[in-house]
Amino acid sequence: MARLRRKNHRRPRVQEAQHRINEHIRIPKIRLVGDDLEGISEAVGKTITPDVYNTREAYQWAQEVGLDLVEISPKADPPVCRIIDYKKFLYQKKKKEKEIKAKTVKTVIKEIRFGPNTDDHDFEFKVRHAKKFLEEGAKVKAYVHFRGRTIVFKDRGELLLLKFLQELEELGSAEALPKMEGRRMIVMISPKKKKKG
Repeated sequence: MARLRRKNHRRPRVQEAQHRINEHIRIPKIRLVGDDLEGISEAVGKTITPDVYNTREAYQWAQEVGLDLVEISPKADPPVCRIIDYKKFLYQKKKKEKEIKAKTVKTVIKEIRFGPNTDDHDFEFKVRHAKKFLEEGAKVKAYVHFRGRTIVFKDRGELLLLKFLQELEELGSAEALPKMEGRRMIVMISPKKKKKG
């Protein structure tokens, strides 16, 4: 009778640790830093200042106060550690990252295309559109597309874009001067920050 093989039911690790903590810090000496070293000193009955200590000793202090020894700068010599509540530390780090992500608004880019021979009426129409886009906080990518032989009118295209920038200077500013990319001369315009008044 064939023996049934037990499947190896090892639980997958939920998340690889971002920092080495407690007994996983295996170097002999670490530099201990932190805001609450005074409080920890009182709790363990020993004066602890930001300095280099024996790793085992620092880990013992962390255990005595019910906290974790966390390596925050592994590449330093010796590595820098703190005695903190690791779960709380990760929670606050995540919260901070979320806040930063929320503040970085996705940038919308609107394109406006010209030909080297764009007439005044068409130009004005495109300026109005660009103003609206900039007022809404979008970036405007304006370009002159040169088809076939019109590539000889590069200077005309550049003048057109410079005139366009001039029309929009109250609402936006160019990230750089117009430049050629393939058969297009491109300029990127960012909206100006509104002054709070």
